[in-house]
Amino acid sequence: MDLGLSGKKAIICASSRGLGKGCAIALAEAGCDVVVNGRDASVLAATADEIRSAIGATVHEVAADVSTVDGQAALLAACGEPDILVNNNGGPPLREFRELDRAAILEGVSQNMVTPIELIQQVIDSMCAQRFGRIVNITSSSVYMPIPGLDLSSGARAGLTSFLAGVARTVADRNVTINTLLPGKMDTDRLAPAIDKTAAELGISRDEAKAKLVESVPAGRMGTAREFGQACAFLCSAQAGYITGQNLLVDGGMVPTAF
Repeated sequence: MDLGLSGKKAIICASSRGLGKGCAIALAEAGCDVVVNGRDASVLAATADEIRSAIGATVHEVAADVSTVDGQAALLAACGEPDILVNNNGGPPLREFRELDRAAILEGVSQNMVTPIELIQQVIDSMCAQRFGRIVNITSSSVYMPIPGLDLSSGARAGLTSFLAGVARTVADRNVTINTLLPGKMDTDRLAPAIDKTAAELGISRDEAKAKLVESVPAGRMGTAREFGQACAFLCSAQAGYITGQNLLVDGGMVPTAF
């Protein structure tokens, strides 16, 4: 399917690895010029080179922390009026909620709620003016199905979801959409702490712990960054202009809900 994205400009935050990288690859394959971002310049450069060599796309690298004012300015300097914004950022680490102090709570909310809102504020008017815009926020299936220890991540991302639900309806008539992708158990570095924790608690190997973690997934496996990226690319497509304010679970059926 031609997604109608040839020549579009896309910013993908935290895209040097994992799910963000999957989204950057999928959008590059769809014909977008992409801005990739990460904190580790060497990892980011390797990702950019991989996309250029494999796809031949135009790729701009911005090594920066997207949650800072300077980091956001650098992203927008590389692509001042993007057609597509994919908000992504690392979540707070697994931690029992009693261990969270005020500074940790504020940091988690800043990175996973405030930062994407700030970026949307800076790009949404130009999207409305050009009558095309696609904003995709990567959150977590824990927004729907809480995971003990990820309470801060879940809370901040749920706050972002509710905040943007109303905003999405105010720009839909300008062909600007705002949607959210909620990953479940994906085969990325993000799940490594949970695998290690399960292995330690049960006294089993990492491979056994990994297998145990997918027992609750009807698909019987972890998801891949590539298939996640393809879902993102579709939500960014011309064909998805009538889909907005929605939360799409990419979790292999793990969250047991009909609606």
